[in-house]
Amino acid sequence: MPPKSSFLDKVLGRINRLDAEGLQTVVQRLASERSFLETLFNTIEDGVLVIDANSRIVYFNQAVTQLLGLKSDDAEGRPISDFLPEMNWKKLAAMDTAGGQRVVRHEFEVNFPRPRFIRLYAAPLDGEAVGTSGLALILHDATEARQKTFEAIESERVQALTLLAASVAHEIGNPLNALHIHLQLMERELKKLRSLPTEQVATGGLRARRAARAQASTVSDDLSEITAKMEQYLGVAKGEINRLDYIITQFLQALRPTPPQLKPTSLNEVVEKTVTLLRPELDNRGLTVKEKLLRQLPSAPIDSVQLQQVLVNLFKNAMQAMTKGGVLTLQTGKGLDGVWVSVADTGGGIPQEQINRIFDPFYTTKKKGSGLGLMIVQRIVRAHNGRIELESHVGRGTTFRIWLPLHERSPRLLNDASTDKK
Repeated sequence: MPPKSSFLDKVLGRINRLDAEGLQTVVQRLASERSFLETLFNTIEDGVLVIDANSRIVYFNQAVTQLLGLKSDDAEGRPISDFLPEMNWKKLAAMDTAGGQRVVRHEFEVNFPRPRFIRLYAAPLDGEAVGTSGLALILHDATEARQKTFEAIESERVQALTLLAASVAHEIGNPLNALHIHLQLMERELKKLRSLPTEQVATGGLRARRAARAQASTVSDDLSEITAKMEQYLGVAKGEINRLDYIITQFLQALRPTPPQLKPTSLNEVVEKTVTLLRPELDNRGLTVKEKLLRQLPSAPIDSVQLQQVLVNLFKNAMQAMTKGGVLTLQTGKGLDGVWVSVADTGGGIPQEQINRIFDPFYTTKKKGSGLGLMIVQRIVRAHNGRIELESHVGRGTTFRIWLPLHERSPRLLNDASTDKK
């Protein structure tokens, strides 16, 4: 079945027979259709952009201005490569010249006017014809879809880890408990061994008694040395068991989250309680704490226990990133619809290639880290409908900023049908 001819095809077939009035009618009809198409293109969310055979911009709709920052007064007639240098426009032009049915799909990121992930579709204006008259480009903002995909992948990965967590925790937890109990029993026996009398009453002459005392003294010294070494070894073993137990606990907290119990609470109180909790460790490391807490900070719906867990993880990361004499700066503030707390250190900072991975489970830059602390932080903040901002400079330090909403998100309900029929 042949394709239907358009209005323009009909006009071109008899344009030589049109008089002035007929031409005026045609022009008015074309202008009306152009206005309709422009209105239509400007209402859709995807960007529509047309370039000519020389890859220069001929037309673009309103969505393109938002995605790429083009301005109508200076963008038309300019090379498309000025705005999208990521694309190989010579290759696309060659594809168009070769003819044939072809649609090209590309994905890339732009940073201006704001960071976005763009999916581009390019098709020749002249269809399958050989030669080139330009390209029609469709720009789709796939940022949110990409983020949802990442979140779905992360959710599936966490679910898979959760299935493994119960059996692993059980299989590791039971031997750890047994080891811990037996180490305590060994400590008790060592205490008994240390308290045993080492000098026995010797019979016989004076020379025999002196020899017995000398031998007993030697045995006592050897026993004390062995006991001290055993206690040292037991201390190391207990420390390692406690560390393994901490890793398992963190693992279960990360994979078996509990919903936050939201209550109006001052973020300042949570910060101060956390500082009090970790003050001995801060002083032991020789770190200075600077508090810049905003007075009259409004209460926000938060779970103070879970938020304290967030701050403990961030504090410990900051402490381990600094040497003696470092400064830990704690600051709170408020915005139009939320409150925030920041934790800043003066450590070595995080290299750019590591920033994108620090929230991944089991990824850590510390020798004895579990790689789960920041994952727990991210999960709790998300459960509060908040967000995490990170700024780091190598050699200068790192700042984590936690933003939390002032109000709970209430579910949107459909209007009652009876209220609409008035």
